[in-house]
Order: sequence, then structure tokens, then C-alpha cells
Amino acid sequence: MFHITPRPGLLLILMAFTWLTVSCRSPQVGDEITVTIAVDGTSREVNITAGSTVTQALQAAGIAAGKLDRADPPFYTVLSEGDQIILTRVEEIFDTEQVVIAYERQIVRNETLPEGQTRLVQAGVNGLEEITYRRILEDKAEISKSAVKTVILKEALPEIVMVGAQSSFTPLNIPGMIAYLAGGNAWIMEGSTANRRILVSSSDLDGRIFSLSPDGEYLIFTRKSKKPASEEINSLWSIRTTILDSKPVNLQAKNVVHFAAWIPGTSSVAYSTVEPRSTSPGWQANNDLYRVSIAGGAPRKILEANSGGVYGWWGMSFAYSESGQLAYARPDEIGLVDQDGGYLKPLLEITPLNTHSDWAWIPPLTWGADGKTLYFVSHAPAPAPITSEESPFFDLSATSLSSEATVSIAESTGMFSYTASSPAQIIGKERPYQVAYLQSIFVEQSETSRYRLMVMDRDGSNRMALFPPPDASGIEPQSPVWAPGQLEGQAGDFIAVMYQGNLWLVDSSSGGAYQVTGDGLINAIDWK
Repeated sequence: MFHITPRPGLLLILMAFTWLTVSCRSPQVGDEITVTIAVDGTSREVNITAGSTVTQALQAAGIAAGKLDRADPPFYTVLSEGDQIILTRVEEIFDTEQVVIAYERQIVRNETLPEGQTRLVQAGVNGLEEITYRRILEDKAEISKSAVKTVILKEALPEIVMVGAQSSFTPLNIPGMIAYLAGGNAWIMEGSTANRRILVSSSDLDGRIFSLSPDGEYLIFTRKSKKPASEEINSLWSIRTTILDSKPVNLQAKNVVHFAAWIPGTSSVAYSTVEPRSTSPGWQANNDLYRVSIAGGAPRKILEANSGGVYGWWGMSFAYSESGQLAYARPDEIGLVDQDGGYLKPLLEITPLNTHSDWAWIPPLTWGADGKTLYFVSHAPAPAPITSEESPFFDLSATSLSSEATVSIAESTGMFSYTASSPAQIIGKERPYQVAYLQSIFVEQSETSRYRLMVMDRDGSNRMALFPPPDASGIEPQSPVWAPGQLEGQAGDFIAVMYQGNLWLVDSSSGGAYQVTGDGLINAIDWK
């Protein structure tokens, strides 16, 4: 056996290394370390067990951290000897305050007032809104403030001032009464284009419905709701046109977007409704039908709500003949409504248009003056490879309820080729009449194209372009409106159209066009 004796120098080195290792090792579990905590404007030292986290250190110090408080280093961090914890107090406070909504001032040009004169139509009233703010404070100092909720407590009413803008256009004699919508207000002119007066001055008519009764005694119209559009879009009203200072009457019908019209031979109005939606297009159509008397009483249902066929979410449109027959149009068909039985009687299928958007195309539909012919726009096919539902071509067609024959009477007129029948003449057993319609300028882009006013005989013959001239820009899609009768010495009848925001009267025989207004504010007309 060998015995090894360590050398004195090596022994000293081993002893020194052992001492350094023991003195420099990390604290072990069970040992204590000291950390500093800065919070609430003070700083303190705390002894904690080695291996503790920030959360455990705060608990050991008796400091409660709120749910929003922030620590540096984070709460889950394992601490070492001499570390410093900074705890920032974070508060979330909700404050509510009421803010005045200043009213706006609206200037309405009025051609019935002398140039330069003004008249206050409606005094302005400030509104009131309640705003809820979310404030974030760190150690009592605000670092952010943002609005999280706004509630309108009271709508502001605009101040409406009429300013005289007397027209320099030559007055024209007119048969019957023209009603027109300008700047959200309803106006009428009777006997002469110079004889004008305001009928409704609330500045809130939305133009969706604007229709005179057959005798011109009443006007129905829709007004924008004061509620958010996602809750209520509008409401239906009537007013008597022959009484000065007549007051509008609420017909208790709401969300009337596509259709409302006078039922021939009655003092009642038929209308359809939609359900408001926050998503585009802003509604879901009910495709229903009600009637209500302007004398009062509860509405009566004519047609139950239904799906409305292809793209039925957009909604159906309807049209009354002079005899009271009711036709309907929807994206995939046209037909008649059995008003007693409350059901639809399809006549013709229509190829629906795929718009690839949040709107649907409804075939424009009009009765002829004979009450036996329906004029409508049909969706024509296109050459391959374009699908039938994406075809850009649209024809003007007519179907006879007497012979059940359907013919195309004008090709490539455009998807918004609205038609209107003139009053029928009585010549023996015949009741000839003319049909006004719109012709798109750019046939394959009729969705965005402007149009020209055309006129033809009821069978499609003797077509003539009337307005505007070829070198002028076209008119926006709209329904032309015939005068209720002829003036003495006039070869044709007047047709009223809107052009560049103004009312124009066009002679159906000569094509002569006469500008009636010049304020550029008109967006709806009717003539009875």
C-alpha cells in the first residue's frame, strides 16, 4: 500500500478554492434575500425567502396589487438579492358629461321671394348629447381619455333661412298642379309656374315617397326619422294641398322604402315596409302590403310578408292601374296581386341580375293608359361566355292582359329605362296614348350611364328623342311625369323631368324644353 502526502502549496490552493465557492454561491431555498419595493410614493426594503416572485414579495410586504396595477419587473419574475420592484397604480374611471350640440344654419334658395329678401322658416334649436369617457390614471396622473359611448338626448334642429333667388325663367301656364321636393321641403305650383307656395317646410323629407292623389287634393310623403337609421328609417305622412297652412298628418306607417301609392277610387294609401338593419343596404324587406285611410284608423293588411323570391331581401315594387289593378315586380318575376285573396299571381319570369353588390335590380314597371298593358324592362341575354344573370343588356317590353302576348318594343334601353303613359285620348272605340321612357346613352354600362328622354306610340312605333339635346349630358334615372292634360293650342303634352337638380317641362310633340327652376335642389316631382 502506498501513502501519498499532499504538498503544502497544493493544500493551500484547495482550501482557498473551497472558501470562494461557499462564499459566492446563490442563495438557496430557505435563505433570505433583501429587495426594495417602490409604491405609492414610498420605498421600503423587505426580507423575503430566496426564490420568491414579485407577487410573493408584495404579499410579504402586505401590499395589495389591484387588477390593473403594473409591476416592473412583471409579477411572475423570480427575484434576486438587491432587486427593486416598482409598482405602478393603475385606475380605470368612467365619467359622463353632457355636451351641447350647436344647431346648423341652412340656406334655402326660394324663387318665390324677391332677390335679396330673407325669411326665417325654422328657428334653430341646440341639441344635447351625453358622452361617456374612459380615463386611465397611473399613480393618480391621467395618461389617456377616450369616448366609449355617445347618446343623443335631444336632436338639434337646424335654423332654416329662405333667401330670395327670383327666377328669370319665363312663366308657363300649366294644367293641374305640380308638386316638387326641393331641399327637403314640399312645394306646389298650380295654373302657372310662377304661382308657387311651400307646403311642408320641415326640411326632412327623404324623397322615397312623394305622390299626389289623383285629384291633387292630397300629397303623401316620407320624412326621415329622428331615431338612428338602424332603428327607424322614416315615416309616412299626408297633407292637404288646397288649404293654406295645412298641417301634415302622420299615417302611422314606418320604414316605407320602396312603395306607397294612392289606391284608385278611394281615399286610402297602399304601402310596403322593411325592417331596419345596421348592415348594408340598411334594411331587410318584408315584401308585404298594407292599406290605410288618410281619414284615420288602423292599417289593414293586403299581403302577408314573404321571402320575395330571388334577392328578396332588397324588396318588391308595385304599380296601380287607373282601374285599381295592382301589379308587382321583383328581381325574378312580374305579376298581379290578388288584393282580396292576399296572394301573388305570377305573369312572367325575369332573369335576375347579379349585381355582385349590396343592391338588387327591380324591373321598372308601368301600366298603360288603357289599363290592359304592362310596360316593363326585361333582362336580355348576352353572347357567351357572359352568363344570363350578368348580361349588361336590357330591353323595354310590353305584355297585354287581353291577349296574353308579350313583345319586346325597344331593344337595349338600359336597366333604368323607366316608362310613363300619357293620358289616353278617346277616338271612337280607340284610346290611343303615348309612352315616355328613358334610353341609356351607354348601352353596356346602363347601371352608371345617364339617359335621354324618349317618346313613342303605345306599340313602340314613331320613336323620337326629346331631351336633352345630343350635345348635352344626359339625365339621371327617374320616372318621367306626364301633364294631366293638354293646354289649348299645344300640339303635344308636357312631360316633367328633373335635370341637373332643376325642373324642366318638355313638349312631347315638338321636343321644346323649358327650364322652370334654377336653384338646383329638386329631387322629386309629381303632377296631377
